[in-house]
Amino acid sequence: MGWIIFVLGTIGFHIGLYGLFRKAGITPWKALVPFYNTWEMVRVMQMRTWWFWVQLVPVVGQFITISLTIDFIKHFGRFSLAEHAAAVFLPFAYLPYLGFAKDSRWVGQEALRHYKKSAAREWVDAAVFAVVAATIIRTFVFEAYTIPTPSMERSLLVNDFLFVSKLSYGPRIPTTPLSFPFVHHTMPVVKGKSYLEWIQWPYRRIGASPVKRNDVVVFNLPVGDTVINDEDNYGSKVTYYEVLRQANGNRQRVWETFGDIIITRPVDKRENFIKRCVAIAGDTMEIRNGVVFINGKMNDIPPGAETNYLLETKGQELDYDLLLENYGIRETAGEVRKVGEQLYEIFLTRDQVATIGRLPFVQSLTPVNYQYPRDNRYVGGADIFPNDSVNCKWTIDNYGPLYIPAKGGTITLTPEIYSRYERVIRTYEGNSLEYRDGAFFINGSPATSYTFRQNYYWLMGDNRHNSLDSRYWGFVPEDHIVGKAWMIFFSWENGPRWNRLFRIIR
Repeated sequence: MGWIIFVLGTIGFHIGLYGLFRKAGITPWKALVPFYNTWEMVRVMQMRTWWFWVQLVPVVGQFITISLTIDFIKHFGRFSLAEHAAAVFLPFAYLPYLGFAKDSRWVGQEALRHYKKSAAREWVDAAVFAVVAATIIRTFVFEAYTIPTPSMERSLLVNDFLFVSKLSYGPRIPTTPLSFPFVHHTMPVVKGKSYLEWIQWPYRRIGASPVKRNDVVVFNLPVGDTVINDEDNYGSKVTYYEVLRQANGNRQRVWETFGDIIITRPVDKRENFIKRCVAIAGDTMEIRNGVVFINGKMNDIPPGAETNYLLETKGQELDYDLLLENYGIRETAGEVRKVGEQLYEIFLTRDQVATIGRLPFVQSLTPVNYQYPRDNRYVGGADIFPNDSVNCKWTIDNYGPLYIPAKGGTITLTPEIYSRYERVIRTYEGNSLEYRDGAFFINGSPATSYTFRQNYYWLMGDNRHNSLDSRYWGFVPEDHIVGKAWMIFFSWENGPRWNRLFRIIR
């Protein structure tokens, strides 16, 4: 339906230009040739030719085309805000009206010489320009982002405000170009969708560059394509697919329970997450006792990364104020809590481990390592990706080895690895995939192997035992990558954290 509307709108736009060109003394057929028509508009309006060439810049050029269209109808004596809005939002209807109405005529430069904007119109035009400029910057240059959870502590803290560079991996063309400015996926107050799905563009980047290993990356949640739209209890906290697994794959039961609030979202409108890219396309990733190995070599451990330990004291209670004042360990952030008699769970960085372990009141400091699911915590087997406790007896601390798909890379299809790559083949790359009678079928044809069409990445939080990341929902496709976390421009916890301002993110 969206493409039908787009085609009809394009036809209407060019029919309107045909009539306007004839009135402006331009050979009418030139209106039907893309780009040549705007060249003729620039010429007849006596504008500098660089306006035409800037129009060829991806995305930015679309706004230039809109500006040229508005300037063109000004030469017909059309200056009101309503007329300009009609030219922008209803060009397929307004331009044919103007092109064939008996009371419209070409006035040329004379019309501009006799027109003076009102003060109110100056303000409106300035506001529109500001919105357009800010939208371009936010979409293609950088965007502000706030850290909402402790999954990246202590590399990034809750309520760090940072800039995300869209240029680092190449600006991504929006999948849904028709959306409300400065709103991600949900309108404030009314809570409806902030975007229209009539037109959806295929995935493209301008000057694409691959993600580098150990980059801190903002991306769209891959399993956010279908959402139980209850952010307080579900949303990205408990995903639709997790609820589906809890229902033993019974979609009917899930839809009978949540059907009214289950929604789907296009790629660029899925929830934004931030994690560290520990493995890139083509890598083989493995976690051994909580340490990440890439292609058999131990990966760098970020200096700010923290994990949890069991701290046993020599009989006394921990002094929480001392931990906060001397080591920045915050009880309010869940970084330390009592779990037994003289026993505490505490989250520490590598540097803190050596210091805390030497304190006189510490009896022992033992790293927490999940060899198997315990304490009713879902940390392994069917509760982590690929949710296959038969072929993948993994935990969040002992995981893999797992090949990260690369564009052009080929795997041999076997029942043992089916669960690992099924979602990639079916959902992210748009194929039908079946396994029946001991054979695989892709798009209805027998297959023994599969070649990937895009790159994938493996992203994990630096706070390894307090992070919802790839270990729970798998690979991140390249078309889900938003940008690279660049710089902290502000930070807040009961007041500004001055020592974090303007810190480059490593």
